[in-house]
Amino acid sequence: MGSLGEEPQVTEDCMGLLQLLSNGTVLRSESIDLITQQIPFKTHQTVIFKDSIYHKPNNLHLRLYKPISTSNRTALPVVVFFHGGGFCFGSRSWPHFHNFCVTLASSLNALVVAPDYRLAPEHRLPAAFEDAEAALTWLRDQAVSGGVDHWFEGGTDVDFDRVFVVGDSSGGNMAHQLAVRFGSGSIELTPVRVRGYVLMGPFFGGEERTNSENGPSEALLNLDLLDKFWRLSLPKGATRDHPMANPFGPTSPTLELISIEPMLVIVGGSELLRDRAKEYAYKLKKMGGKKVDYIEFENEEHGFYSNNPSSEAAEQVLRTIGDFMNNLF
Repeated sequence: MGSLGEEPQVTEDCMGLLQLLSNGTVLRSESIDLITQQIPFKTHQTVIFKDSIYHKPNNLHLRLYKPISTSNRTALPVVVFFHGGGFCFGSRSWPHFHNFCVTLASSLNALVVAPDYRLAPEHRLPAAFEDAEAALTWLRDQAVSGGVDHWFEGGTDVDFDRVFVVGDSSGGNMAHQLAVRFGSGSIELTPVRVRGYVLMGPFFGGEERTNSENGPSEALLNLDLLDKFWRLSLPKGATRDHPMANPFGPTSPTLELISIEPMLVIVGGSELLRDRAKEYAYKLKKMGGKKVDYIEFENEEHGFYSNNPSSEAAEQVLRTIGDFMNNLF
């Protein structure tokens, strides 16, 4: 503790965009908005979007994306998308997340729900997990009420029996938490039925380094930044083996007896997080009774599907997600 009148010191610095001071003050740079604004917003003639509030006490909003028309006029499945950002950054309004959701709605012919959630270090975990649960509860309320939001009115255009959760990076960790929380059948969310979870480059951690973590840094990501995200987002004093970071840590509850919906784990072959995602998928699969598919895209780095959406790999990701959804019916 510094003496009275002493200037607070910077204890954590994320690329100059987020700083945590010794007195607990959090400084966020407006430069992050300038950086994201360099990415053009994607418009699509067949997809409309709008914002809606889903949790008034915390002033949390989400963005809805809806195809204007469908060729076969069947009810739309619902895709709930949780953005990434190490639990410290990100918003539904960031261009690359927005553009990805537009593409999801168009390519999958689905209603996409993209919630914001409270960020660390102002709101450390499990705040983001609680908000993810609140977003699914909001979706259930739309189904039960017949449409508090007019896009859900009557329930005829939306198939609440076909809901999928897609999470990018930290959002992938959130998808895991939801899969374990609601289990097979998602009974608590009735009439909403979550049919599957897609974890894209999921942000998991652990004290023992993996081979990919010890490998070369990525263009936009390095191990030091990943460690900072954990120090800023986990409860104070927690290590990377905390159950919220490491699903298979020494104090993590066993997943052996938990029944979960089918999962698809997607990761880039050059990601620092590759080995953790691979271990996660294979350990779950080895337990038996759990349907888990693992797909690795050679030479791709973290967030390749949203950072370079016109690439062949990104288009293959969309086809893979579409096949995963269709094969469950």
